[in-house]
Amino acid sequence: MFNYDLLPSQLYKINENQLALEAAIMELTLWGEQRGSAEVAGNVRGALQTIDRNE
Repeated sequence: MFNYDLLPSQLYKINENQLALEAAIMELTLWGEQRGSAEVAGNVRGALQTIDRNE
């Protein structure tokens, strides 16, 4: 049976992981942008806005 007491803890961990991934992806985006991949960086930023809207 599902333990509903664990749900808040699991959701918190998922959110923490999502934020860590967002930060890592942004670092890679900045790195790529500095090396001439501005279009790719713009696309990644657009995708990351989805995360920001859902917080």
